[in-house]
Amino acid sequence: MGKNVLIVDDAAFMRMMIKDILGKNGYNVVGEAENGAIAVQKFEELNPDLVIMDITMPEMDGIDAVREIRSKDSNANIIMCSAMGQQAMVIESIQAGAKDFIVKPFQADRVIEAVNKVIG
Repeated sequence: MGKNVLIVDDAAFMRMMIKDILGKNGYNVVGEAENGAIAVQKFEELNPDLVIMDITMPEMDGIDAVREIRSKDSNANIIMCSAMGQQAMVIESIQAGAKDFIVKPFQADRVIEAVNKVIG
């Protein structure tokens, strides 16, 4: 059985791209969220094996959402997404509890490599 993934990004086309990459590689996308606040709710509802989380989003950013999710489930597997040149945010997200990060624009093999490394 494929692992369940929650995708969090405020851009619908980014969620669609990730969903497509994961689907082709045997993962189930069980939910999507467009900001960190919804991500926290969906995480509790769906209990996914992995969350792929954008950093910059309205309402609640990815770093706060990681802290919130990790406070509820210290074993939560989260991979952060960031645009080029956000190294400080990437470091902060790893400190907040993310297990890996992928840089936009996505390369399918890098996405799958990160996912396999975290929940393979």
